[in-house]
Parts: sequence; structure tokens; C-alpha cells
Amino acid sequence: MIPRRRWRIAVLLGIGVLINYFDRVNVSVAHDALHNEFGVSNVAFGYIVSAYNWTYAALQLPMGVLLDRFGVEAIGRISAFLWSLASFAAAVAPGVSSFVGARLLLGVGEAPTFPANAKATGYWFPRQERSFATSFFDAAAKFASGIGVPLIGIVLIHFGWRLSFAATGLVSFLYFLAFYIVYRDPKDDRGLTPEEWEFIKAGGANPDARTKQTKGAPLVYLLRQRKVLGLAIGFAAYNYCFYLFLTWLPAYFSALHMNLQHSILFTSVPWLFGTITDLLIGGWLVDVLVRRGHRETIVRQSILVGGMVLGLAVGGAAFTRNPYMAALWISLSLGGLSAAAPVAWSIPSLIAPRDSVGKIGGIVNFGNQISGIVAPIATGYFAGPTNSFSRAFGAAAVILLGGIAGYIFLLGRIEHVPEPAAISS
Repeated sequence: MIPRRRWRIAVLLGIGVLINYFDRVNVSVAHDALHNEFGVSNVAFGYIVSAYNWTYAALQLPMGVLLDRFGVEAIGRISAFLWSLASFAAAVAPGVSSFVGARLLLGVGEAPTFPANAKATGYWFPRQERSFATSFFDAAAKFASGIGVPLIGIVLIHFGWRLSFAATGLVSFLYFLAFYIVYRDPKDDRGLTPEEWEFIKAGGANPDARTKQTKGAPLVYLLRQRKVLGLAIGFAAYNYCFYLFLTWLPAYFSALHMNLQHSILFTSVPWLFGTITDLLIGGWLVDVLVRRGHRETIVRQSILVGGMVLGLAVGGAAFTRNPYMAALWISLSLGGLSAAAPVAWSIPSLIAPRDSVGKIGGIVNFGNQISGIVAPIATGYFAGPTNSFSRAFGAAAVILLGGIAGYIFLLGRIEHVPEPAAISS
């Protein structure tokens, strides 16, 4: 019986993303409160919710380099401390400018999260377990909105928006302490048995990676690879829809003449459905099929493309004002996209040259955050003073078509990008 110490790492990373997204989603719940206190319009709110993504996006490429150079453990500790500090800063912000500054700091703190998690998963998990392990932290992003929106909403309704940000700051600081105590790379984890070490190594993991001594493939080289570009384009299309939902769903359901309590409940339903499809389809089912000998590329690409196609259901929400039908269309869309997401996040560790997972994760997440910047701003303009979201949902469907093309025609077969030396020789 192989010990299962590696799964506590998956749980730790999942908890981190759960808290990470509490910090992100609290601003969308505070839409009406920020409007009342600071006089924020829909267009201005779009810029405010995207502020976090500006620093987040700017740091993705350098963060990938830093992760490959200094490792998950050191960068992860600094990251968790900074994002807890940012939430406390937002809680005491006296005006819009200082509030935006706190959101910019949040982007700095959370920038390493997903590239670091992808790198840690590549260290700790064999290929046949990697999708399910990845789904732990990717599903947490959906579950955070499913439970975070109502929980933060309750705090906001009873105690005010400032205490809702202070609460997420406290929880974030507790996670910093947990990460500091628990996380070690496999080569430094004294509790990892020789049997489990050999198991994860035999399955294609890299438990003895020497992150401080090697630099991996050059960033420019990776940016020229079709597989990397295809993954980045496909994932950026997914993230456009994700951030549309993350930042605007409470406001969208409020625009359908719902009060705050009902809009929060309707917002939670698609996110909870997405959590289930993320874990069961994008995680568990993919690994089961791979372990049973099905061709890895066919399995992963089927879920990637199939999930994105189902994501096109977002277009259905453009043609209804019925909140129940809107929740159905959005649930179908988010369910499909959520199934595809953990597969996509498992791919950097499956295609990266030696010691280059962090860089590829940074490239992918840079594209993601460009979408994360554009989506809330564009939606603010689409909605305008009339709170009409039809054009926003239609634009999201068109962008998804481009992402599907990137997965099919550029990413293609899921296999390692050649080492730079192999190309030049």
C-alpha cells in the first residue's frame, strides 16, 4: 500500500486557492456598498474589479522565472503573506484611490498562486494522478464563489463591507501560517517515505527537482512554441468567461430585479455546479481513463474542447430575462468550462521542458490575466447605465470560439516541448 502523503499537499493548495478567491470575489459582493459609499458607477466598478489583475498580469512572466529559480516554498510564503496584508488594507481604505491600491497589492501577492500550484503538482504527483490533484485547487476557485459569495454577503449585510474584507484578511493570514508550516518540496519533506518517493517518480513526477541550481528553458524559447501559445490562447478564452462570471454575476442577477439576498443565492448555483464538474469530470474521470490505458491526448483534449464547447451556453443567457433560465444557461456554461480548467492547468507540467513548468505557467497565466483585466471592464461598458448584459454574454461566446481553435490547432498532441539543446543540435 503506497502512502498518500502527497494528497495533503493537494488539500493544502486547494485551501489556498479557496481563500485566494474569497479575497477576489468579495469586491463583486460589495458592488452596491461601494456605489453607496464612493459613488461608483458600473464603468468605474469594472475598472476597480480589474485593478487586481493589472499587477497580477504584469508579474506572471517574471514570477514564472522566479518560481523556477527559487522554488514553490519560498515564493509561496511571501505570496500568502502579501495577499493577507492586501485584504486588511482594503478594509481600512478611506477612498477609491487607496482601495484600488489595496487591490493592486492583492494582485502582487496572488500572482504566483496558479503557476506555483502547477509546479508543485508536477513535483508531487505522477501523470496518472495529476488531473485529479490539479482539480483540488482549480475546483476550489469555483467553490469559493459558491460558498464565498453567500458567506461574504452575510458578513456584509450584518457588519458592513469593511469587516467583510477584514475577515478575508484574517483567514488569509491563517493560511500563510499553515503554508509556512506544512509545505515542503518532496526532496525536503522528511515525512515522505521511500516507497511514495519511488511511486511518484516512476509516474513521471519530478520529486528531486533542483529549483535553485537550474534555470530551465529560456522564456523567449518557450514563447515561440506552438503548444505553449495554443494552451495560453485557449486558457485566456476560458478566463474571459470566468472573470465575467466572477466579477459581475451578483450585479447581473440584481439587474433582473432581485434583492441582494436572492442575487447572492442565484450566483452561488452555477459556481457549485462548476465545482462538481471540475472535480468529477476534469479531475477524477480524466485520471481514471488515463490509468485504464486510454490515449492521454485524446482523453485530455476531449475534455478540454468538449468543456469549452459546452461553455458556449453562455450565449443562451443573452436571450432571457428570466432568472431561472439565466441560472440554467450560466450553470451549463460554467460547468463545461470548469471541467476543462483542471485539465488545462495539468498541461504545463506535462509539456514543459526540464525545470520550466513555472515559466509556462507564468506565460499561461499572463494571458489569463489579460482576459481578467478586459472582461470586467468590457462588461461594465456593455452593461452601461441600463444594466443590459446581452452583449457581454454574446462577446464571451465569440471569444470561446477562438479558444477552442487554439486548443485544437496549436496545442494538439499533449507531449513535452523539445529541450532547447535538442533543437539547436
